[in-house]
Amino acid sequence: MSKTARQHRIALLLEENQITNQLQLVEHLGAEGVVVNQATVSRDLEELGAIKIRVPGGETAYAVPEHPSQQVTSTEHLRRVMGDWVVEVDRSGDLVVLRTPPGSAHVVASAIDRSGLDPVGTVAGDDTLLIVAREGNGPSLAAELADLAGLSSD
Repeated sequence: MSKTARQHRIALLLEENQITNQLQLVEHLGAEGVVVNQATVSRDLEELGAIKIRVPGGETAYAVPEHPSQQVTSTEHLRRVMGDWVVEVDRSGDLVVLRTPPGSAHVVASAIDRSGLDPVGTVAGDDTLLIVAREGNGPSLAAELADLAGLSSD
């Protein structure tokens, strides 16, 4: 099963069941023939933007926010995505341009959109991502993104 398919299955399981811990999720997946360990489930939950919510009775359970704008990417996830996919960071004023391998710009754009970086917006092509920074924040945003990607900023 691919990572994408597994994460889709996890989201469905969280929607259909009251899963209170990662071990329970590993067991649910195992019952469906999906063999994973707790570390993989932990990464999947982080990448899905899963959160703990209080359910009737006071217990907490995992849930995936319905609206993408409610999903938040952790700094660690953003650093991993940037390090894996961004090969160049450039800037012109408050416009920041990121270069990725072909077909990867949307992955980086999604992580940035769900991060706490708060750009005005992102536009992803095939291998290029344009980020519009807030007025006057272009230089600091470019530097932060370069740092997250493990690249030196210009």
